Amino acid sequence: MRLSSNSRVRGAGVSGAALVVALAWTPVAMAQDAPAADPAAQQGTETTDEGEIVVQGFRASLNTALNIKREETASVDTIVAEDIGKFPDSNLAESMQRVPGVALSRGDGGEGRNISVRGLGAQFTRVRINGMEGTAQTGSSDVYGAGNSGRSFDFNVFPTEIFSSLAVRKTTSADVEEGSLGATVDLNAPKPMNFDKDFVFSATARGVYNTISKKVDPRASLIVSKKLNDSWGVLASVAYQKRHIREVGYSAVDVLSANANGLDTDGNGPIPILPYCTPVGGFVQNGVTYVSPTTTTANSGVNIGANAANCSAGNPRTSTQAAYATVFNLRRADAAAIPGSGAFLPRLPRYVNSEQDTKRIGGTLTIQFTPDDDTDISFDMLYSRYDVERRDNYIAAMSFGRLVNELGQAAVSVRDIQFDENGSLVYGQFDGVNVRSEGLVDHFISDFKQGNLNFRHRFNDTLEITGLFGINQSVWWGPKRFQTFMDAIHTDNFTIDFRDGGAVPKIGFGFDVANPANFQYGPRANAGAPVTGGFSFQGKPSKAQTDNGTFELNTLWNVDDGLKFKVGGQYRDSDFNSYNLAPYTADLAIRPLPAGTNLASITRQISGLDNLWGNGAPASWAAIDPDKWDALYDLDAVRFCDVDCGGSRARVREEVKSVYAMATFNTEGLFPLTLRGDVGVRYVRTDMLASGYVPITAASSPTGTRRVYTQVNRGYTDWLPSANVVWEINRDLFLRLAAAKVMSRPDLPSLTPTSSITATTQSGTINNPFLEPIRADTFDASLEWYFKPGSLLSIAYFRKDIKTFVQRITSRIQFSELGLPAELLAGTPSTPSDFFNVSQPFNTPGGPLEGVEVNAQVQLDFLPGFLGNFGVLANYTRVTSTIDYCLTSVNGVCTVGTTADLIGLSKNTASGTLFYEDSKFSIRGTASYRDRYIRGIPGPAGSDLQGNSPNLFVDASASYAVTDNVKVILEAQNLTDERNNLYIDSTRRDTLFQTRIGRTFNFGVNFQF
Repeated sequence: MRLSSNSRVRGAGVSGAALVVALAWTPVAMAQDAPAADPAAQQGTETTDEGEIVVQGFRASLNTALNIKREETASVDTIVAEDIGKFPDSNLAESMQRVPGVALSRGDGGEGRNISVRGLGAQFTRVRINGMEGTAQTGSSDVYGAGNSGRSFDFNVFPTEIFSSLAVRKTTSADVEEGSLGATVDLNAPKPMNFDKDFVFSATARGVYNTISKKVDPRASLIVSKKLNDSWGVLASVAYQKRHIREVGYSAVDVLSANANGLDTDGNGPIPILPYCTPVGGFVQNGVTYVSPTTTTANSGVNIGANAANCSAGNPRTSTQAAYATVFNLRRADAAAIPGSGAFLPRLPRYVNSEQDTKRIGGTLTIQFTPDDDTDISFDMLYSRYDVERRDNYIAAMSFGRLVNELGQAAVSVRDIQFDENGSLVYGQFDGVNVRSEGLVDHFISDFKQGNLNFRHRFNDTLEITGLFGINQSVWWGPKRFQTFMDAIHTDNFTIDFRDGGAVPKIGFGFDVANPANFQYGPRANAGAPVTGGFSFQGKPSKAQTDNGTFELNTLWNVDDGLKFKVGGQYRDSDFNSYNLAPYTADLAIRPLPAGTNLASITRQISGLDNLWGNGAPASWAAIDPDKWDALYDLDAVRFCDVDCGGSRARVREEVKSVYAMATFNTEGLFPLTLRGDVGVRYVRTDMLASGYVPITAASSPTGTRRVYTQVNRGYTDWLPSANVVWEINRDLFLRLAAAKVMSRPDLPSLTPTSSITATTQSGTINNPFLEPIRADTFDASLEWYFKPGSLLSIAYFRKDIKTFVQRITSRIQFSELGLPAELLAGTPSTPSDFFNVSQPFNTPGGPLEGVEVNAQVQLDFLPGFLGNFGVLANYTRVTSTIDYCLTSVNGVCTVGTTADLIGLSKNTASGTLFYEDSKFSIRGTASYRDRYIRGIPGPAGSDLQGNSPNLFVDASASYAVTDNVKVILEAQNLTDERNNLYIDSTRRDTLFQTRIGRTFNFGVNFQF
């Protein structure tokens, strides 16, 4: 017996087989006929006299997915729901960790956010929802990429309960839309006519507890399905979750060489020479006396009050000759003449407390019409909303990341300092350090909605048509992101201590950070005076919206049982729009505290990090309370400008027209050698309109600038042949071969003809609408042995020759050469003569990527007694790549290059699951390992990259059926309390960011009938 479109399924829960039958009507599996697995051989299933298949539980969902994989001609791995409204994991991305070659990227709170497949990151993975390509973006902490407004898909936007299956397609066919180098992922919602019962009801309620936030949060879902008669059915589902997330940890923001914010004493160029404040009498080296800073220091722009006794006004010189010599004499081999270039310190060493209030709601509605076995029409609607307010607080040393005219690093004295053999800081004691208590409130909302019509009609035994029409919209909206801060000036005895050998330091502030009286808030006295608190807006209000429309039509002609032809066409329209509003300059003026108000009356205490984080964190520190601050100064009074006076807007519209022709074949019964597969070609035409605004001088504008509209039109074509072949060596041993040309389009924001500058960090971004797609030739081969029912051993080899890649190349360019108005620097410490690090995306040569996957799914039913209820899942993937990168450039021309792994590629990934399941009880544990990977290349000056350390996450899940209708559930994530660690430089591996997310426990009950 073969699973087919008109199979009916029944059981206590939804059948895994039933749930994936819907795939037959979507492009992911519309398909190629292949010999089906014998359902009677599926462990955990039962075949009734009517030919209906009963499946239930985790084991059955695995077996159903295995049989789908066996029947496919392409390389496809599927995960199906183990029960009605019950996906195997609490997060879609986390479920995919069990798929060979899939590596998970986690975001805030440790939630799975997006995936990479076979070393190719999220931007190379396309996601279809109910057969239609969609995009989903959400925000995050800056270190995790902040808001994603590109093509990457953030899975944490959606609750898992509204989906019934997902499929990861690693090789392509001509009838699968282009755009993926890594994989095409299909998410599918359940359909009412795929249940055997006329009425289905399932409700689940849970409590979610985290060991860091120490709060219990609600999570609930409901699914109702009703067959109105033999032809019509309606299904609705809804899911809701509210969470309080807390993370605690350490951040360096960046790791820079000691001279990065020093002084150019000879005034002949932009390269800084002297680090820190020299001792009284100057620093003597080889008969030369160096003094820094001085009242005549070049490029300082202001008189900071430095003299023979003071680094700045009221800030005595206390550097020791020995400590200063330690810094001065450390020099990189590639910059031997520059003192301090080989000494690396955190830019803004700080403790981090991040709290988030999140609400996630989603739902589906499906109306299905199946008047006979030859016709299936369904209208599917889906909605999801993810609403987050994030409140970050930091207690940080600001001086190490500031220029001299901000009373920065050059005004800091070094009393004691130690470095390791690679130049990484081991211990430092400093005076004259400015300490800041900073708060950030970031509110963002992600909305996704989709409606699509799927239809199939078989006219006769030889002719069948299928089609899809749909629209969806993804909106990322950031109504508020503002920062408040207060400062302690010229503090002494500040320490950074790595001497215990850990990846994160103990930070000593040298004063009581819990006492608000030790801080200041208000405007600077003059340009040479220190910053003493204030507020700022950071890129919001802002919005990014993507509207997609798709229409496709496919015709299938059955020549005979072994040969079919398929032709079709598709039209897709994608319209990406984004904007950022700019605040009025006058409304950003920092006002002093009103009479009768002090900092104690508008602050609160950030507490608990001494216990939750340790590592020298203070028991509490004072921070401005954003609500009290708002009540005092009225945040709503700040005015914002659109493009007419400094805001920005950008748009990228793509029209994609494609046609394909494909043949599927199956030689079973015709020749001794059984081959099945598909071969075809897809033609794609892409037309793009990119538009945006670039800033120009506008003295009359309330923001100092206005923007001029720019537009670019271009188009390109691609011919994409593909082939998949399966050789059934015998009933249980398959050899798969696949080859194809594939392409992936650049991220949408990179294509906008826009630019932006951040004066405080002297950095900027210029985009490039003339980027070419990333194209590659791919080859896959796998050997699969289905050695017993419900079990598999397989090994696969894959290779991708990436013809071109997109890399952001950073050049050091004088601001005056950028063609941007000097007014953009108004009110900042930067000047037009300063050099900025400006990044722009370019097409680079790319390179080869290849790897091996090993996969095992083994039912242990050959063991005696209860041991036969155990099973094992395990996979391991090894991927290597050689990609050409540019490390250093001048005016956009690469001067120093290197080869390294692809960004986002982990050489080694592995996942293992041990499970037990009987008629009442089910339990499983999963360990998922991801090797280190590159997050960005190049790194800051003196560092080759930014990376992510290896991590191992362990999760567990258990359920017990109290009755046929009631089941209790217990799930746990991150049982080992794993922390994620980001670092700078492949040799030094200086910690950039590390937080603790804690363990999360879900406990709940499911009721269904």
